[in-house]
Amino acid sequence: MLYKRKKYKVLCIIPARGGSKGIKLKNLSKIGNKPLIYYPIIAAKKSGVCDDVFVSTDSVKIAKEAKRYGASVPFLRNKKYSGPLTTTEKTLQNALLSYEKFHNTKIDICVFLTCTNFFRKISWVKDVVNNLIKNKNLESSFVVSKLYRHFWHQIKGSKPEKIAKWMRDYTSRQIAPKLYREETGLACATRAKLWRKGKRIGKKVKFVISDNSFTGFDINNSQDLEILNLVFDYIKKKKIKKIIY
Repeated sequence: MLYKRKKYKVLCIIPARGGSKGIKLKNLSKIGNKPLIYYPIIAAKKSGVCDDVFVSTDSVKIAKEAKRYGASVPFLRNKKYSGPLTTTEKTLQNALLSYEKFHNTKIDICVFLTCTNFFRKISWVKDVVNNLIKNKNLESSFVVSKLYRHFWHQIKGSKPEKIAKWMRDYTSRQIAPKLYREETGLACATRAKLWRKGKRIGKKVKFVISDNSFTGFDINNSQDLEILNLVFDYIKKKKIKKIIY
């Protein structure tokens, strides 16, 4: 059950639907002899900042495994919010509202972790939550990875163009403006009031900057899974502790 820590109620929500097209029951795929669902649950529990870890799933099998590792799954997700076109924002909104209704409670801070963004440090979960606790003006805090790339986009009916003016000219990586990519699946904390409105992150944010190149790795198909298993084995063999947990 949820308990009150200081004056904030912090809930971690891990979406894990069963109907993945790329890999059947992807969230139960094994990495290092453990299912993918294991890793975000353990990260949230070990962080010490989450009052409850809630797995939102439509699968009885995933629910059983999630409970095995200490997560809360008091009910299954409505099939309406389990399709491939359901946005993450709708999933999180529905999960929070359903959880609050079921437990007759109100959450203050929500934490979002995914199973398929794998290379996560427990310290990041602590940092994103503590950033909101320490600064009442912040709406969200989440992991980002720093990168230097030139990006293009093409709006339907128009020609391709660079997404930012400074990208019109090429310059040295050292003096180029800072560019960050959201990695919210690794760790993201947001005021619950925003999730209730269907917004994953707010406008007033603080980054937790990832310092390794593995953080952008995401599992979408069987090839990704094979690569991740090889990398995971290498990390364990070399005892590289800075990359995961």
